[in-house]
Formats: sequence, structure tokens, C-alpha cells
Amino acid sequence: MRQAIQTSDAPQAIGPYSQAVRAGEFLFISGQIPLDPATGEIVDGDIAAQTERVMENIGAILAAAGVSFANVVRTTIFVADLGDFATVNDVYARYFDAPAPARATFQVARLPKDARVEIDAIAKL
Repeated sequence: MRQAIQTSDAPQAIGPYSQAVRAGEFLFISGQIPLDPATGEIVDGDIAAQTERVMENIGAILAAAGVSFANVVRTTIFVADLGDFATVNDVYARYFDAPAPARATFQVARLPKDARVEIDAIAKL
């Protein structure tokens, strides 16, 4: 059985998908880009500011499901420029205690709304 998770503390979906879906003991969080939940616009600032907003959006969705970053077991990071990897990694690392989740990182040609970073996550409930 699937259950959609929705919160106004994270950006609303900009397509036909849920912010997250609970399926059994897992929570699947859709890719989050650095949208300000209040305005629906990409936040101002550099890659660090964009990554911070993405992580805050993921945190809000986790909270809506009653869990935290400690429950995250897998993430995927998509960046427009792999040259930003070190900065993204530094911001990302602040949200996780050891052991960090499993992860993959990819450079992609383009992200929605020309964001510079997108991250999705899977958490164990």
C-alpha cells in the first residue's frame, strides 16, 4: 500500500508526482531542487545556498513522515557541474551522522528550473 506524504514546509510538486511516498517500511522522497517553499522560486545564492535549501526541503518532508535524517539509507545527488561536488558534499555532510547513507552522484546536462543541484532520498521508517 502506498501513502503520499505532503507538507507545506517543502515546495509543492511541479509535476504529476508526490513529495514523498510511504511504501511499507520505506519512505521515497522525490528529487528536491532548491525551491523556496514560500515562493516556489529557486533560492538566491551560490551552490552552497542551493544545497542548503535542498537539504532543508528534504528535512521538512522527513519530519512530515515522522522521521529524520538519521533514517535516510540512500540518496542520489544530481549536479549541473561536477566542479561543485566538494561544496555540495560539505553542505550535505552536515546533515548526517555516521554511518552516512549510501549514495550516488551524477553530473547531468540540465535540472528543472535550471537548478544547480537536485537530491532524492530513501528513508527506513
